[in-house]
Amino acid sequence: MSLEQHTYDESQIQVLEGLEAVRKRPGMYIGSTSGKGLHHLVWEVVDNSIDEALAGYCSRIEVIVHENNSVTVIDNGRGIPVGENAKLKKSTLEVVMTVLHAGGKFGGEGYKVSGGLHGVGVSVVNALSELVIVQVKRDGNIYQQEYRKGAPQYDIKIIGETTETGTQVTFTPDNEIFTETTVFDYETLQSRIRELAFLNKGIEIVLSDERTGVSNTFMYEGGIIEFVKYLNRTREPLHELPIYVEGSKDHIHVEVALQYNDSYTENIYSFANNINTHEGGTHESGFKSALTRIINDYARKSNLIRDNDSNFSGDDVREGLTAIISVKIPEPQFEGQTKTKLGNSEVRGIVESFFAEKLQEFLEENPSVSRKIVEKGLQAARAREAARKARELTRRKSALEVGSLPGKLADCSSKDASISELYIVEGDSAGGSAKQGRDRHFQAILPLRGKILNVEKARLDRILGNAEIRAIITALGTGISDDFDLSKARYHKIIIMTDADVDGAHIRTLMLTFFYRYMRQIIDAGYIYIAQPPLFKIERNKVIRYAQTEKERDRIIAEFGEGVKVNVQRYKGLGEMNATQLWETTMDPESRTMLQVTIEDAIEADVVFDTLMGDNVEPRRDFIQKYARYVTNLDF
Repeated sequence: MSLEQHTYDESQIQVLEGLEAVRKRPGMYIGSTSGKGLHHLVWEVVDNSIDEALAGYCSRIEVIVHENNSVTVIDNGRGIPVGENAKLKKSTLEVVMTVLHAGGKFGGEGYKVSGGLHGVGVSVVNALSELVIVQVKRDGNIYQQEYRKGAPQYDIKIIGETTETGTQVTFTPDNEIFTETTVFDYETLQSRIRELAFLNKGIEIVLSDERTGVSNTFMYEGGIIEFVKYLNRTREPLHELPIYVEGSKDHIHVEVALQYNDSYTENIYSFANNINTHEGGTHESGFKSALTRIINDYARKSNLIRDNDSNFSGDDVREGLTAIISVKIPEPQFEGQTKTKLGNSEVRGIVESFFAEKLQEFLEENPSVSRKIVEKGLQAARAREAARKARELTRRKSALEVGSLPGKLADCSSKDASISELYIVEGDSAGGSAKQGRDRHFQAILPLRGKILNVEKARLDRILGNAEIRAIITALGTGISDDFDLSKARYHKIIIMTDADVDGAHIRTLMLTFFYRYMRQIIDAGYIYIAQPPLFKIERNKVIRYAQTEKERDRIIAEFGEGVKVNVQRYKGLGEMNATQLWETTMDPESRTMLQVTIEDAIEADVVFDTLMGDNVEPRRDFIQKYARYVTNLDF
């Protein structure tokens, strides 16, 4: 990155509008006031430090979670300017902290490239915090100002002298705003901070948690090369070193790293100015286009595919691929439903040309690796054709076919997908009770016999050969892979209902793995749920209560009173409940409890699925040893 701008002072701070609406409608500015919105406060502050690093003025960032659940972010950048803002006649620090969209990234001069998805700045953090204390080191002094719920408590003052530069922001989230939780999750913080360190090579980011004494330092000189290695750590790579491309054109900086592995899934993650573009965009399109074209050209030139053979499809050449595409651009244009799709048209051509040239060089210089990549594509192409034939069996052509479906789907009478529910139930016994107890108008039942195939270890053609998976696909109506169409989903609630034991947990994990790998959009849409059947029935004098945990059971027994005879039944499986009990506890919308399946961090989710369900035993053992102590309700 070039360093064209060397000064950073009051003249570069542009004021756009005030903060009045932030406390009234916080969700508009940080997405929500749930845990996700809470952690967004940290990202807004850290993004300012990252912007300093991108400009070449910051090499170290420290994030500290304090025991009172406040957070401090410290960087060694230039420090927020403190001189008087000519327009508002206040210190520039106060303007940055109290006026929405006031910052160096809006005038176009303070930063050539800046991150931050919403770009609302640290002023929103200030507005939504009970207390904020900012210290700035610059011009030989340490400046400080304190704010409560966005309002400055005193004018900026000098509290000491220093030869260093940088900014320190300490904030305490306001529990009047964040009513759900004000507790920061270390794993969530660590995941994003590790990601930022990968995406910005050479920057040191330290995360410390004073609540537990845990501290980790993240710095990757190899940047996204090390990111790809990290993602592939539970897989067997086909070539030792990832392929890496880096270049700049028209102020657009491009980095691509990729490595093939022995899995059957593709894992492509794209970023624009450090923002994870979940929906892809022009940078990802350029990468995919170049990958398909260059591998096909190489395969034909090397006579690895014959003249009368058809070309590889994009899916063929992306099987077993892990790739990171990272672009940094002055004016990113975000599109899509969640504003995480890059729309800058000029980026596609730049990424495509840079990557095509470098990939072609790699393939020609590494013929043994190239042959492995092409062979993997050939196997994928053969499997794709077999899968196409198998997929025909899963297409629902008419309602008359339902009766012959494997799995004995008991459909609902409603044709309105928005109110329809599908219960995928473990076992014929529980399936029978569910069919009898359900509301036939909007609840459908699909019993499964045994465990479905572990899709982490199989290609799509073999997956589609599994009768239970085929039944799920046919019942849902969405199709799969290239045929997938979310708008054709016949149910907007798909509820996995298994026994509360080890086998039930395994079946649930197998199904979630299938949905994550082959129907990811259905999870993103919020259609997947996990039923929460009770573990205990507590009865006294014909009064029946249900409990999902031992703690809840003990509380209910205590409520009945000491010395009172209480009958407690421990359910070993769903089949032990009759139809009425299953309806009352697990299926009645008025009284049931369900967990909605969401993916907060797709990258970590991918690693966990591969670790737990893949072929490599050692990472799975390490994972179990690391997290076993946190399991509190394991049943055998």
